[in-house]
Amino acid sequence: MKDYKITCCSTCDLSAGHLASLGVAFAKYHYIIDGVDHPDDLFVTSTPDEFYGLIENGALPTTAQVTPEELISLWTPILKEGYDILHIEFSSGLSGGYASALLAQEEIKKSFPDNKVVLVDSLAASAGYGLLVDKAVELKNGGLGLEALATWLEENKLRLRHWFFSTNLQHFKRGGRISGPAAAIGTLLKICPVMDVNCEGKLIIRKKVAGKKKAVKELFDIMCSEAEGGTNYSGKCYISHSKVYGDASELAALVNGAFRKLNGEVEIDNIGTVIGSHTGPGTVALFYFSTTKRTL
Repeated sequence: MKDYKITCCSTCDLSAGHLASLGVAFAKYHYIIDGVDHPDDLFVTSTPDEFYGLIENGALPTTAQVTPEELISLWTPILKEGYDILHIEFSSGLSGGYASALLAQEEIKKSFPDNKVVLVDSLAASAGYGLLVDKAVELKNGGLGLEALATWLEENKLRLRHWFFSTNLQHFKRGGRISGPAAAIGTLLKICPVMDVNCEGKLIIRKKVAGKKKAVKELFDIMCSEAEGGTNYSGKCYISHSKVYGDASELAALVNGAFRKLNGEVEIDNIGTVIGSHTGPGTVALFYFSTTKRTL
């Protein structure tokens, strides 16, 4: 059986070092500020403080998905070495990246007809997408073949739960998820929308709570009720945030204290430039595996 490599995109919001340690190459999405295009290199050439500082000073970044050509450039050296590829892509509910990957898959067959490039739409985002990539590498290292791993991901990806809250409603207003008046009233009353990613890979507001302390507790309580095995959950848990490390740390402390069988302590990562362009600063996200699958 031919060996294979796993690839993904920068919207998994793991650090470049983390992905390198997994042996996972990644394609770079893009963010554009003041007309200048920047590849999302997972804060190798910039810092979260620099990026979110620009937003706080009035910058309104836009984003661009990875192109078929960029994916072909990522995959070509791997295929030349004789490997097949399992590519796990950012949620099709949030980006056209999966459509780009399908185009790239068709095109690269012409040059490498004897190699496989298998695609999985993660229906996941940020470090939730990263957690799925991490799990895929774990299963690959445990001996699971390419097709079997792709099947496992398709059957289990909706068990990956995403829960977010934000203390900054302005970027959600800009993205059309919250109306202008609702954002103004919510900001005045310190309302934090609590969101998840549904079974279509789309970000949905589920409820609104007053204040970030209650929002932190809300995410923790949800995990207690949903995580596979309850507080006996033995998988990994990731948290990502956009310039609110203190809030992320508070949530991590609750999880670490209650979930004593975790596979390592909670990992905290930065929300990257692409997703952060849409959330702005002030967002915290929690990721873990559940027994049940996401719904609409």
